[in-house]
Amino acid sequence: MRKLFLTLGIAGVAGLLSSVAAIAATCSIGTTPVSFGAYDVFSTIPVDITGSITFNCDAAASVSVVLSKGGSSTYNPRRMLSGIEQLNYNLYLDAAKSTIWGDGTGSTSIYSNPSTPVNQNVTVTIYGSVPARQNAKVGSYSDTVTVTINY
Repeated sequence: MRKLFLTLGIAGVAGLLSSVAAIAATCSIGTTPVSFGAYDVFSTIPVDITGSITFNCDAAASVSVVLSKGGSSTYNPRRMLSGIEQLNYNLYLDAAKSTIWGDGTGSTSIYSNPSTPVNQNVTVTIYGSVPARQNAKVGSYSDTVTVTINY
């Protein structure tokens, strides 16, 4: 089993993205950032946004995609930081926000595709959400989540 790692920036104001290359990889992976934009502490509606992970394999492969906890010690909730201030959020496999995307431990699940198409991009949506009514101070909040593709 080979692994390819990618860092997905999670940001309250702007996303950032950097990648780490794998040795002799047969699959490639890329992301679009998850950028939540402005957060209104008085709003009763959560801030929901999507990003994506795209992978491409040069041979048929069974693929799984795992997301790290980011800077948090748990998957639920993940947290963005602005200095010592924090803003909770999470990343999901589904629009209903019922399946936390993680590493398959605890109450998290992973994305899996048992038979990927050859030399075709496969795009998977990341559903992000910042719960409403958090007592957050003004600032630029961010987190970095590592995306791992196993094949």
